[in-house]
Amino acid sequence: MHTTIVALIGRPNVGKSTLFNRITKSRKAIVDPTPGVTRDRQYERVEWEQKSFILIDTGGIEAGGKAADNRDAMAANIREQTLQAVEEADVLLFLMDGREGVMPTDFDVTDLLRRTDKPVYFVANKIDGPELETSLLPPFYELGVEEVWPVSAEHGYGVRSLLDNLAASLPEEDESSLYPDEAVRIAFFGRPNVGKSSLINRLLGEERMVVSDIPGTTRDSIDTLLTKNNKNYLLIDTAGIRRKGKTKEKLEKFSIIKALAALERCDLTLILIDAEEGITEQDTKVIGYTQERGRACILVINKWDLVKGETKEQKKILAELEMATPFVSFAPVLTVSALTGKGVNKLLPAIDLVYEQYCMKFSTNPLNHILQDAVTSHPPSLHRGKRIKLLYTTQIASRPPTFAIVCNYPKAIHFSYHRYLVNSFRKKLGLDKTPIRIFFRERKRKKIKF
Repeated sequence: MHTTIVALIGRPNVGKSTLFNRITKSRKAIVDPTPGVTRDRQYERVEWEQKSFILIDTGGIEAGGKAADNRDAMAANIREQTLQAVEEADVLLFLMDGREGVMPTDFDVTDLLRRTDKPVYFVANKIDGPELETSLLPPFYELGVEEVWPVSAEHGYGVRSLLDNLAASLPEEDESSLYPDEAVRIAFFGRPNVGKSSLINRLLGEERMVVSDIPGTTRDSIDTLLTKNNKNYLLIDTAGIRRKGKTKEKLEKFSIIKALAALERCDLTLILIDAEEGITEQDTKVIGYTQERGRACILVINKWDLVKGETKEQKKILAELEMATPFVSFAPVLTVSALTGKGVNKLLPAIDLVYEQYCMKFSTNPLNHILQDAVTSHPPSLHRGKRIKLLYTTQIASRPPTFAIVCNYPKAIHFSYHRYLVNSFRKKLGLDKTPIRIFFRERKRKKIKF
């Protein structure tokens, strides 16, 4: 079962970003400050009442013009943006300005939402208490909706009731029937026409193993189970990551929504890159998303047959890929041709090797030796004239291998020293093909009672 996607839609300045920030503060997941990955945050995983969902903050729905005779252009603009959100998301939060009242745009959007069978929450923002509900809510029922949820994104009024109701409506996440025998869950990412489906078909066709189709999300993708050498691989095909168009910048975020859903339920990602077009900014952005979620990664250059024999061009493609992705220098790079089958036989062995490292577990004693050696070779810099002490470490999770280091000043550790420790652990533990995470935790001092 895929993770539910909830999209916030509404006009500019109705408080979407404020509500987004209010809701995502309830998230309890660890955030990894991955060096080299910077972007504007547009989504966040939310945990609420033992349920989880991805919240998407969309761009404001704007009219095509201010004049009344621009209604046709306005409607077209609204339709394009809103229908995209409706198509990609599972649940919609339609946010309106409770102080301004009902606007013509709100009627247009409501008309569009009536044509979908997806749950829609009509939310009136900037209502700070029960006394304002009586005076400000009635006009919103002119939209012809059964319920309007009053909230104050700024002060938190009504947000808990909204989220409680939303969480109660979400399905239970039971993956046991989808992933038999600890299948390696592999998501294929890439732009349209890069060859994702062709590569999956080539894998299935060449291996000629037992294959069964498993419904994945409720939308248009089908997960396929491949079994080879008594190992199960769940191949997750994703929609193509569209390129950002000059006139559709606000729609760009929707092109990655399905990819985000796949990220929530995979272990390993295959990023397909077109040998002719090379790596693009959108590719690096998707790779960044994989690292924020701590997923293993393999970079696959497809259509390598198109540059066959062109040594100079091949070197150029590989060099550009290396320059654009220093933050995943551990990720293996494979060159394949889904069309001819060349190089495809290298995929499953590479996946096995990466997945083995991704799941590795280590005892505490050797980890502390590695930490001690690293500190001895290169001590951390002083913090306000005081020595930073890295006391001990332990592994707190696998998939990916994740370590906690207890120290006296965790916030004072520079990102360059963080990177040095990551590289030290990676080298000594033989984790050269998987992401690893290190977090610093402050030593808890015992309180002395007098």
